[in-house]
Amino acid sequence: MSADPARARLRLWLRLLATTNEIERVLRRRMRAEFGTTLPRFDVMAALDRAPGGLSMSELSRHLMVTNGNTTTLVAALERDGLVARSVSPTDRRSFSVALTAAGRASFEQMAAGHARWVSELLADVDADDAERLSRSLHEAREAIRASALAGGVR
Repeated sequence: MSADPARARLRLWLRLLATTNEIERVLRRRMRAEFGTTLPRFDVMAALDRAPGGLSMSELSRHLMVTNGNTTTLVAALERDGLVARSVSPTDRRSFSVALTAAGRASFEQMAAGHARWVSELLADVDADDAERLSRSLHEAREAIRASALAGGVR
C-alpha cells in the first residue's frame, strides 16, 4: 500500500465516482437517442423485471435508492405510456403494487440488450480476468462498508 493509505482510498473513491459518472453520461445519451427514454425510467423497469410479481412503491424506492416521490413520478409516467400497471395491494388498501405490462416487458428486453451491449463496449479494453477481480473486490468493499455502517449506526 502507498505511504498514505487514507490518500490512496480517497483517490480510489474519486476514480470510482469519475468512472461511474462517465459511464452513466454515455448510457444516458444512448438511452435517449436509441430508445427515447431516460436512465431512471430504465432503472425502474429493470427493478420490476427482477420482480415478476411486482413491487410495492416502497420496495421499488428502496431498490432504486430514491425517495417515494421520485418513484411515484417515474411510475406515473411509465403507467401513462402503458409500460407498467399499478394495482391496490390486497393486504393494505393504502399501498400500491407496480409491475411491468407485457408491452413494458417487451420494451425493457430491447433496452436491456442495448444497455448490456453499451456497457460491454465501454469496458471492452478491460481484461475479462481483471474485470472479474475488480468486480469481486468492489463487492467485498461494499459488504465491508455496509457492515461498518451498520455497526456504527449509520445507514
